[in-house]
Amino acid sequence: MVFGRSERRRTPSVDPVTLKILVAGGFGVGKTTLVGAVSEIRPLRTEELLTEAGRPVDSTEGVEAKRTTTVAMDFGRISLREDLVLYLFGTPGQHRFWFMWDELAQGALGAVVLADTRRLTDCFAAVDYFERRRIPFTVAVNCFEGADRYPADAVREALDLDPEVPLVLCDARERKSAKEVLISVVEHAMEIGARERQPAAT
Repeated sequence: MVFGRSERRRTPSVDPVTLKILVAGGFGVGKTTLVGAVSEIRPLRTEELLTEAGRPVDSTEGVEAKRTTTVAMDFGRISLREDLVLYLFGTPGQHRFWFMWDELAQGALGAVVLADTRRLTDCFAAVDYFERRRIPFTVAVNCFEGADRYPADAVREALDLDPEVPLVLCDARERKSAKEVLISVVEHAMEIGARERQPAAT
């Protein structure tokens, strides 16, 4: 049977490798926005409206315009190459949902820790979580309009990051910017994996 050109084009040349990436950070830092900006599919979102009852628990200081919050996770997908597909899992930022993190982290290649310089302390817990579990991560400073800009070295020092941890500036609303963040995570994780596979020096 002879296939037409269009039929040959639809036949995948390779089976893609699928990798899992977490998108973490504090409340209102832009996790849902980043997943939505870069996902090829309509992202799965589990957002609910903020209520008066939740105000004592979910501080909106610095993000007063925020009206919704993720109560489970966000999910999206992006193909970096024909043979490489990332599944994105946005974690909930509030402490009361952290029991879900261990489940979401199972099998993750790496993570993005989104940071907001106006509330930098909000991402300390996420940095600590991935450091303790030795999950490779990139810190991505989400450059909100009106927020002060600081040199990368100053942010790195404030977060007490190891020198090898990538730190990048991004705009979580922009697909190109979000994609560059994800590439940074994959490259960092691959570098760590390659080092760990090297035979120990005798």
